[in-house]
Amino acid sequence: MGMDFHSKQNRFSYTTRTADNSWIQTIKDLVPIKQISNAIDIGCGGGIYSKALSDMGVASVTGVDFSKEILEGAKENCKDYSNISFLQGNAFDTGVVGGSYDFVLERALIHHIDDLESCFEEAYRILDSDGYLIIQDRTPDDCFVKGSSEHIRGYFFEHFPKLVEIEAQRRHDSKLIMQTLKAIGFTEMEEVTLWETRKVYENKEALLLELRERIGRSILHELTDSELNQLVHHIDNSIAKESLIVEKDRWTMWKAVK
Repeated sequence: MGMDFHSKQNRFSYTTRTADNSWIQTIKDLVPIKQISNAIDIGCGGGIYSKALSDMGVASVTGVDFSKEILEGAKENCKDYSNISFLQGNAFDTGVVGGSYDFVLERALIHHIDDLESCFEEAYRILDSDGYLIIQDRTPDDCFVKGSSEHIRGYFFEHFPKLVEIEAQRRHDSKLIMQTLKAIGFTEMEEVTLWETRKVYENKEALLLELRERIGRSILHELTDSELNQLVHHIDNSIAKESLIVEKDRWTMWKAVK
């Protein structure tokens, strides 16, 4: 099944959050963000992190995504930001001039990609000398942490083991990522683990509503409507808290320098 990123129905699926301070602080720890003037967000989705980079002081941000519909949602989401522009392209062919950016962000991108080498080669090409690449994604170890009121994703895999196989197949091992970056020519590589606050829900029903609508969760498009209802019912019964649910996801971030 899978999510149709080109459907108008999913245009605003990745516009409903803001980047949490946990993410912002980690970026500041890894990159001298005050020295960054020109950034590109590859696989930008709804522009959530393009916005965050602008808010952190980056003068010019370009968002790139392969989906025209997703980009329409991003443009609407970022309509008040005159320094953010968007291009339709992909991780292998962004369509931008080489050496024109001092920061490349690839967040929640590489699990959609088999050819890491071509992806990282394009990032290397468009970076200026001494430019920074930040990759953020989940390794297999990140994916299967036990479910709780904070780690909602864990319930997906506990209740539907078929999702474990799908998730494991699309996630890359950290060692492979580091080896590929080094082979391309990147240096000063660093890996960190981040528990990023995804969203704070005022009550449990707000969380369950987002789950029912599959908002911002491509893995849930692997379930039928009936299966999704089963999962929502399971999560409803598993979480005792009725208010102020702080959902967090575990990620791995890799820094590399050209």
